[in-house]
Amino acid sequence: MSPAAGLRGARPEVAEPVTVAVIGTGAIGRDLVSKIDRSPALECRLVAGRNPQSAGLRYAEGLGLATTAGGIEAVLAAPRPFDVVFDATSAASHREHWPLLEPLGTLVIDLTPSKVGQMVAPTVTGVSPATGRNVNLISCGGQAAVPIVHALAAEFPVTYFEVVSTVASEVAGRATRMNLDEYVATTGQAVTAFSGVTDVKAILNISPAVPPATFRTAVHARLAGADPVAVRAVAERVAERVRSFAPGYQVVACTAAGDLVTITLQVLAHSDVLPPYAGNLDIINSAAVMVAEQYATRPDRASRTGVIS
Repeated sequence: MSPAAGLRGARPEVAEPVTVAVIGTGAIGRDLVSKIDRSPALECRLVAGRNPQSAGLRYAEGLGLATTAGGIEAVLAAPRPFDVVFDATSAASHREHWPLLEPLGTLVIDLTPSKVGQMVAPTVTGVSPATGRNVNLISCGGQAAVPIVHALAAEFPVTYFEVVSTVASEVAGRATRMNLDEYVATTGQAVTAFSGVTDVKAILNISPAVPPATFRTAVHARLAGADPVAVRAVAERVAERVRSFAPGYQVVACTAAGDLVTITLQVLAHSDVLPPYAGNLDIINSAAVMVAEQYATRPDRASRTGVIS
């Protein structure tokens, strides 16, 4: 049975699916296409890459989807703008793509740490008209940590956050390695933005361990009078909400020593194309699909073009 079997029933029902395009055909793009294909709220009409021999394009072709090696130019040349464009390329590429996509009035969901658009963590922010048309999903570590730091800062007097994520080298592709500086900067800025705590640090470890390390994020927090039972209760409530779109998200440890609290999060991938340890790709792709599905159900969506799709 597919690891993703059973997830379809949790998707929202809409009168007409929104039309989408995906730019980027690496491992993250391939998993994203598989998740979009499961959603009744989303209709993938184009998968765009640069390498005609890429595994991502072949996978999309196997699903019967339209593909192109024409990149962003093919998306721009479509006879009608897509409702949603997912950008799964790199931070540098997204900075070039956004000025080209903005005039189309489409919702752009940026899976790179470019921080060009509005930072979003679905269970914290949702997607409202005020979010704008460029949604930035921060980073995989940001998607894992932001719901926790947001809840901790709301409940306790936190003075310091440190977020340390570990991903397996096998699923840290070229774009991830090119974006390390942007990853660290954007994740740190998100922790501050969603917690109000200014003393923060973000770290990313790319592990060469064999067998591959499962994606984990450790959130270290300094807060006076830390009660590990109360902290664990907050973390478990957050985890339950995140599992509404990323079912492999769980709290695997919660400890307190003096004023230092450590919450360890693990994400197992529920994917048709990823190994279970690739939770880093699974959580950001699941967040992207959830943002698009929330957009599909917004009553103001039809007013953009006067039609539903």
